Order: sequence, then C-alpha cells, then structure tokens
Amino acid sequence: MFLTLATIAAAICAVSEIIFYHKKRTAGYIITSVLRNVLLTDTLTMFVFLHVLRCRHFLDCSMYKPNHYVKVFFVALGVGFLSQALYSFLTSRLRIEPDEPKHKKGAMVVRIVSTILFFLGCMAKTGTDWGRNEFGKVTGDQLIINLTSPTEGTEASVYYSGFEGPVFHSLLYTMLFALFVFVCFKLVCIFKNEKTRTVLNDLSKRIVCAVLAVFCLVQGVSYGIDKFKLETVFNAYVLKSDIIDKNYVDPRTAEIKWPEKKRNLIHIYLESMENSYMSKAEGGFMKDNLIPNLTKLAYTGTVFSNNGKYFGGPREGTGTQWSVASMVNQLTGLPMKAPGWINSYGADGKFLSGAYTLGELLEEQGYEQTCMIGASGTFGGLRYLYTTHGNWTFFDYNYAIEHKYIPENYKVWWGFEDDKLYEFAKKEITRLYETGKPFNFTMENADTHRPDGYVSPGKSTPFKLPYANAIWNSDKDVSKFIEWIQQQPFYENTTIVLIGDHLSMDTAFFRDAKFTKKYNRTQYNCIINPDPSVGKPDERVTRKRKWANWDYFPTIVASIGGQIEGERLGIGTNLFSGHPTIYEELGAKEVDKELEKGSVFYNERILQVSELDSAASKGIKTKKKHN
Repeated sequence: MFLTLATIAAAICAVSEIIFYHKKRTAGYIITSVLRNVLLTDTLTMFVFLHVLRCRHFLDCSMYKPNHYVKVFFVALGVGFLSQALYSFLTSRLRIEPDEPKHKKGAMVVRIVSTILFFLGCMAKTGTDWGRNEFGKVTGDQLIINLTSPTEGTEASVYYSGFEGPVFHSLLYTMLFALFVFVCFKLVCIFKNEKTRTVLNDLSKRIVCAVLAVFCLVQGVSYGIDKFKLETVFNAYVLKSDIIDKNYVDPRTAEIKWPEKKRNLIHIYLESMENSYMSKAEGGFMKDNLIPNLTKLAYTGTVFSNNGKYFGGPREGTGTQWSVASMVNQLTGLPMKAPGWINSYGADGKFLSGAYTLGELLEEQGYEQTCMIGASGTFGGLRYLYTTHGNWTFFDYNYAIEHKYIPENYKVWWGFEDDKLYEFAKKEITRLYETGKPFNFTMENADTHRPDGYVSPGKSTPFKLPYANAIWNSDKDVSKFIEWIQQQPFYENTTIVLIGDHLSMDTAFFRDAKFTKKYNRTQYNCIINPDPSVGKPDERVTRKRKWANWDYFPTIVASIGGQIEGERLGIGTNLFSGHPTIYEELGAKEVDKELEKGSVFYNERILQVSELDSAASKGIKTKKKHN
C-alpha cells in the first residue's frame, strides 16, 4: 500500500510535467517521464520516511490508520514535485552528450565488475550497521549459526527492518551508481555566453567508478570484520582448543543421587529480561523501576550475582547470548558453537546429537515434560533441540493451530501473544500434574522481544518508550503467573527457575534511554522454592561469582534435589555448592578466548558431524550410573 500511494503521487507528478513543462509529447518522452518520476518519487519517499521522519517499519501497513495513508500520499507528492523541479534546474545548466568508448567490450567489463563490487561493499557496510543496530553485539559464531539455521516463524518486522536497512540502501546506492557508470555520456557545462566545457567524459567516469567500487568493497568488508569480530570465525575453523574435553563431565556417566520423591520443575525463560530495567537504587539503570514485581519476587528466592550487590547475573560468555544458545547452555552445560563443516542445528535428530541433556536426565527419572513457546519452533532449530533430547511435548505456534488452541489464520507478534501463552501454560501444567508423575514444564515468553516489544490492546502504557511499556506489562504478567503457580496444590514440591534468556537486543531502547557503556548489563535470574537440601546459601556463594548460562544446568539439577558428585555437568558448575566455576578456575577472558577456537571434541562427540566419529559415538554410550 505504501508503494502504491507513492506511485500514484509519482504518476500525478509525471502528468503535470507532461502537460506543463514540454510541448513535444512523443510516446518515448511520455514513457521516460513516467518511469523517471515513479523511480525517483518512490525511492526518495522511502528515504524521507527512513531518515527525515524516522519512521520504522513504514512498509508494514497493517497498523495504519486513515491519517497515515494521507500522510504517505502527500509526502510522496511533495517529494515528487521537488525532485521534478531540481531535475528541471539541472538540465537547464548542464548538458549530457553521447560519448562512446573506443573499446566497448573492455568498457562494459569494467562497468559490470565495478557495479558488482560496489553493491557488495554497500551490503557489507549497511548490513553491518543494520545487524549492530538491530541485534547489538553479534559474534562470529552467532552470525554463522543464525545464517545457516531455519528462519521459519520469524516475526514480520524483522523482514521489514532488513528491507528498510541493508537491502533498500544497497539497492538505492547501487542503482544510482549503475545509472552513472553504465550510461555512455560526457557532461558539458553551459556558461552564460553559450560557451561549453566538458567536465567529465566516459573514460574518466569509468576510472573514478572503478576506484570508488574497490574502495567501497575494502572499506565495507573491513568494517564488517571489525564490528562483527569475524576473526572469531577464523579462530573457530582454523585454531583448535582442548578446553572443553579437558573440563567436560558427561551427564551420562556422572554420579547423581536423586531424592525418592521427585521434585517438579518450572523453568521460565524471560525474553531479554535484564537487571538494568530496575531502578538505580536496586542496581539497575532506570529512573523508574520497570520490573517492580520481579524485583520483589527475587528477594524471596536465590539470585546469583556477579558483583557485591544482591542483583547481578552471568557473564556474556562465548556461545551464550541469543535465545537458542541460552537454552542449549542450560540444557547441556555447553556453549553453542558454530558447526565443524555442516549445519547440525537444522534437522530433526541431529541437533547436538551427542549431547546428554537435562531433558534426558529427567526422562530417565520418570518426568512428564513440556516445552511451550508462542512462536514457531522451527526458528533456529529450537524444536529439534527438544525433540532430539527427551520425552518432550513441544507446544509451539504450530502445535497450537494443529490442536485448535487458536484459529488457523491467527498471527500476533511472533505467533501468539503472551496473554494466551500464560493461559495455555496453566492448562498444560495442570494436565502434567494430573498425570501423577513428576513434571518439568519449560516455557519462554516473547512480548519483550525486539523491536519495541508487544503490548496487548487495553494494557497500560505509562512510559514514552514503547519497549519500556512492553517490559512493564511483561513484569506484571509474569508476576501474576507465578502467583497462580504458588496457589496450586503442587507448589510445595515445585521449584521455579526464572532467568532472562540473554541481554536485550533492542539497541534503539538503550540508545534512547541513554545507557552508558560503563554500566554492566546482566541477565535477571532467580530460583524460587528450591529443594531444602540446598538451603538458603549465604553471600559468599551467591555474590561476586563469575559464571555463565551453562552453569545453570547443574544448578537446576541441584535445585530439584539432585546431588551431583563433583558438582559439575558439562562444563557447568552447581552454583549452590560454592565450588569454583570454569571461569573462576581458569579466568573468564582466557576461557572465552579458548571457547572461540574450534574443538575436535565438540565437533565429533557433541555435534557428531564427522564421518570418523562412527566408532567414537558408540563409545560414549556407556552404562548410566544415576541412582
């Protein structure tokens, strides 16, 4: 609809030009005038909405009101008439004359190669800026995994943002570049005394364009390497480290003593939830506490902090800071690393097929298990993570449609909104409880996902920034859900684990909220009603800890009564135990540096991507020793 309105405005401009500017109206002139007006008006209107009016996702007209359509039309009309006036002024002062090159084939090769190099350079530069602005600090590993993993179910605004960012700008700049380099002309300046002078011929134009294209490519690629830290990709595929195999404790063979009466587990991943949303008095960065309920709730449980204050969280470790990676960390006790030579994350049965997870440990202990999300589980291969490891019911957007929880054509935000997620969760938890077996219910909410979050109609919006309102309402919703759990008959024997899946990627919010680089952002974390065997640990255990998401794997096992010999699973350490984590033992920077490197152990034993692993994979299926 946006482009339709802009094109109508461009057509009006073209008609006015044909009627009022020129008496000679040949078919060729009319076609040229219409095409030029449409191309310029549509392109420049999008540019104005992006960079002058600062409208994000203006191509998504689903939320438009009548005044928005009027605005688009009149802005496009104004842009069309202004560009038309500028074109007329320039053509009155400059004259373009034919200038054929001597060597046509060689000239054409230069034009084609220059345009391709220029486009690639533009994509590298604009793509890097878009990725950094949209997702924050993205590492090389994350970039490789996300580019090679399934994207089905991605929220539409991500695609709009991608088009409005690198695609639109790269096509715009390349289109202008191509028009300049492909048309064989010389530019002649007309002086008042009717004298003329050639200011640019075709040969000099081609030389300038070739140099500009090479410069653009080199600058764009070097910029992307620096901002995305793509040297880590080199490290992952060229350098090798044995830090994982030296410190890995296989959950298959680890001695774990379970209580006779199994404890229920409710594990909630809170999308992009971090401690910075609290007030400065609580250790956050906001003037007003955006998560007062979660703050209050945390004081009733156990929080593991990286500083001397009550609130803190894990380090941004290698292979941890996006949703699927966070779940991998907490289910396996491992970082999520780029695959050795093929993508092992996008197929059923092949997602970390050599890992042994929390789901498999609890399946062995007789647990009923459900994972619930409001988006499509195909995104990032998440469904395959759970269906490959344990007896999970995987309840996602597709499951909700198939089982008629929502209509077939229903789509809100990433699938269905959190209001429905919590209602479905209550029904599913009740069902799990009524089986008479211990249960493990895992879920992730999504209303605080970037960009700007989602606020259901009718909810309060007390803040200027949309994302602040999404956080504020999510805090209320989570709190009400926890209150419901605490009122149920199974609560006394149930542990609740709350953790932000990763730091927020909504870079616009942190820019608008004027966050300083000195403030150390950390994920919210809290464990409520853990097994009495872990008690209430003192500050020596909960504060000034150097830990990562993978430490939550054995910590969760301990929170439901599992007693782990050696206190480690995967490379994670049970935080309740007070034993040093791998970060505390070896140094956080050194560990992250080593984890950036390739790992033969990880590729062959965990990913199982090597043909040479056939014998080794059989060797790890050792006798289980869980009591």
